[in-house]
Amino acid sequence: MDSHIIISAEMGSIITQSAGIAGVALLSEDAAVIGSAVLAATGALPWVWAFTAAFIGVWLGDLLLYAIGRWLGAQARRTAWLQRWIPAGQWERSEAWFARHSVWALAVSRVVPGTRLATYTVAGALKVPAGTFAGITAAFAAGWIGIVFVATFLVGHVAVWAWIAALQSSFYAASGFVLAGIIGVALAVYALRRAWPRLVQWEFWPAWVFYVPVAANYLRLGVKYRGFCLPTCANPGMATGGMIGESKSLTLRQLQEQNPEFTAATGLIPAGNATLRVTTLLQQITDLGLSFPLVLKPDVAQRGSGFKVARSPYEAMAYLERVESAIVVQEYVPGPMEAGIFYYRMPGEAAGRIFAITDKIFPVVIGDGCRTIEDLILGDPRAAMMSGVYLQRLAERRLDILVPGETLRLVEAGNHAQGCIFRDGMHLWSEQLEARIDAVSRSIPEFYIGRYDVRYESEADLKAGRNFRILELNGAAAEATSIYDARRSLWGAYATLFEQWELVFAIGARNRERGCRPDTAFALCREWLSYQGKCAQYPLAD
Repeated sequence: MDSHIIISAEMGSIITQSAGIAGVALLSEDAAVIGSAVLAATGALPWVWAFTAAFIGVWLGDLLLYAIGRWLGAQARRTAWLQRWIPAGQWERSEAWFARHSVWALAVSRVVPGTRLATYTVAGALKVPAGTFAGITAAFAAGWIGIVFVATFLVGHVAVWAWIAALQSSFYAASGFVLAGIIGVALAVYALRRAWPRLVQWEFWPAWVFYVPVAANYLRLGVKYRGFCLPTCANPGMATGGMIGESKSLTLRQLQEQNPEFTAATGLIPAGNATLRVTTLLQQITDLGLSFPLVLKPDVAQRGSGFKVARSPYEAMAYLERVESAIVVQEYVPGPMEAGIFYYRMPGEAAGRIFAITDKIFPVVIGDGCRTIEDLILGDPRAAMMSGVYLQRLAERRLDILVPGETLRLVEAGNHAQGCIFRDGMHLWSEQLEARIDAVSRSIPEFYIGRYDVRYESEADLKAGRNFRILELNGAAAEATSIYDARRSLWGAYATLFEQWELVFAIGARNRERGCRPDTAFALCREWLSYQGKCAQYPLAD
């Protein structure tokens, strides 16, 4: 009886020690394998049990890493932001590479300290067949444990510990430098990859970068024409010549009086009492014969700032509450096409010319019934470049899924800063259009240079100089926005801007000879600071 009890106790101790070894192996392979080898060498644990326990613990750890990688890989493939940075087909190419080199990759990671976790997890993420992975790791785990057992029996566990510690120390020292280099290169590549599209597509450069040569040219022209504020004389009929702070409603009122058939019906809601502003809005809607949707925008604004298409009285009232400064209310002209027509006329000349035309394209995404609006935007190479603007504008709808074929327009304002696409539109030029724009321009007192934003239904009508509606007229600070055509070179864009500003200064010089006095730099700074204070309250443009 006592002998049976002793045998049972010994077996219990063996099983307990074996289970402990297997458990320790999940936390530290080296400690578990060497510890089991020591127990076997000293006779404290039969070598078969010791070897089996160490093998089971090590192998289960390998399979656990594989399972974690398999789950992480499945999650990563469904992540929109990760898909954006991983080129199409990269997952498949990586899987094919790992399948060809899986034996060597798993073998090296077994004997090289610090690589097993990453390699086995990646193997799971790249869908190495479970049976293949299990077989390879089982063979290499058994081989590695066998080497440690033999070494422990021959030289003792102290020497084996010292050998493994030296191997790890030398490897970690070398791999530390290599890892630091890899991380540095990866970060540089990542940063370059993010910045590269914008570096190549200069139309998306920050203004402070793009306008450095333009500013330098402006200074050159100021010296040449003996007046850095001379552009304020380019259009004596506009405040500051249209450089900053001019009233949209004043210019549109002049256009409407002289050219009602070519001008969108426009009214003004002045700053002041909130109740009075609501009353004025309702009166303007009645007087101008407007209906919803209608356009609301600040009377003083640039680059499409604060532009809103109000589709209901509720949206209009919310806009009035948000924007306390003077507001333009205007009929909504659906177009569907829009153009920017840059015009100039030298003082004293009988007729003016069209300098440039911008063909404006309003980008859309088309639903497929699967992807969200955010995914559709991020999945489009160009839309992704403006994703910050689009997704902020569509914040409440970014996770909506469009039905197959459903079209969503990403921007309403025909402005490049708001995400509209600009193309060179000189194919729209015709003698009839130029004559019409010249006649409209000469009806505006003391206007010589600027850009019309117009909407129209057909190219044939626009080229014939009929059936278009003027939305805005911008003065001396307006640009020939066709420069933002991505098909044009950067040098071509600068050449156009340099020529445009040469015209602005030349026209200003002519008007100075006629008696126009330029505004002071102080006045321009005051107008700029006033505008900055106002635009801070403007809502995100549609």
